[in-house]
Amino acid sequence: MAPARPRVVLVGAGHAHLHVLRNAAVLRAAGVEPVLVAPSTFHYSGLATGVLSGALTADRAQIDVAALASHFGVRHIAAEATAIDRAARRLRLSDGQDMIYDALSLNVGSVTPDPYHLTGQADVWSTKPLNSLACLKTRLENSICSSRPDPAIVIAGGGPSGFEIAAALAGLLERNARRPRLHLVWKREAGWGPRRATSRLTTALQRRGVVLVHGEVVERETGACRLSDGRSLACDMLVLAAGLSAAPIVTATGLPVSSEGRLQVGPTLQSVADPTVFAVGDCSVMEGSPRPAAGVFGVRAAPILLHNLAALGGGGMRRYRPQRQWLSIMDLGDGTGLAMRGRFWWMGRSALALKRRLDLDFIAAMRAPSGEVLQD
Repeated sequence: MAPARPRVVLVGAGHAHLHVLRNAAVLRAAGVEPVLVAPSTFHYSGLATGVLSGALTADRAQIDVAALASHFGVRHIAAEATAIDRAARRLRLSDGQDMIYDALSLNVGSVTPDPYHLTGQADVWSTKPLNSLACLKTRLENSICSSRPDPAIVIAGGGPSGFEIAAALAGLLERNARRPRLHLVWKREAGWGPRRATSRLTTALQRRGVVLVHGEVVERETGACRLSDGRSLACDMLVLAAGLSAAPIVTATGLPVSSEGRLQVGPTLQSVADPTVFAVGDCSVMEGSPRPAAGVFGVRAAPILLHNLAALGGGGMRRYRPQRQWLSIMDLGDGTGLAMRGRFWWMGRSALALKRRLDLDFIAAMRAPSGEVLQD
């Protein structure tokens, strides 16, 4: 009897796992059986604010994961992982199933931290998961169409996500000929980009009606939110955008994680404490090479992950070396963007045009082509 193929369960359909799906034949040729556990639709974070601002329709930022898996002959379970028993190599799924694995690969993205337990209260949204932003957009559009006054919106978080969400919401209101009533609340000066770039961005947002407030939102009240220093801001809608942390399933592994809950991995993308567990993207961080949660790292790590998962069937593994500088581009919701790479930056329509080309090309490359299912 032929020996059983090692089974690798891919948890999540992030940037890297989409690449693995498209190259599943490499795994099968190496004697490895891939199984995908993920929701049926992938919401691409790079275009989320473009959709929120009304510049793009929602379908342009989505990938049919079920169709992609089917086309490339990968078994797909439309569920989420809820618990991991590493001793038994068993994965518990949200649909009640248990899945046995030989190796596990996590590409589950990130969530928005909520230290004051504001999520779930009336008219509170978070930047992650991304479907929350779709609900926010619908709620705001319904408000715009009503005869009620424009809502007061507070964005809690002064990192790149907070600034980009503020710009996107301003763009949505501007497209509907409304004057934004937006407050962006941040705890400290923006240190995530070149000083002149963040200064120019701040000025641009203020000119568009965004009010910047130093502080921290700690409580939701009826028609308002309270800051840590006791001040109160008018607030009909609250958006949580204070950074990113790894999804809870990462902590549930019981493996070493960073202060943001990201799984600590080595250069082969394996956990530093369990070689059967791989992780890429926002949910992981490499020892000695900390990097922010950004899609570019998942994209660059994808070929290394594919090779190393195939090596489970026999062969040596490769090492991933993350780049020291990377391009990030913010969509400012008004037809312009802010591009940054190291100390170099520029703001304008050309920056957004470059972002659109890169993002839409990625979406097009990862969508399942028409035709027959590819399977060995």
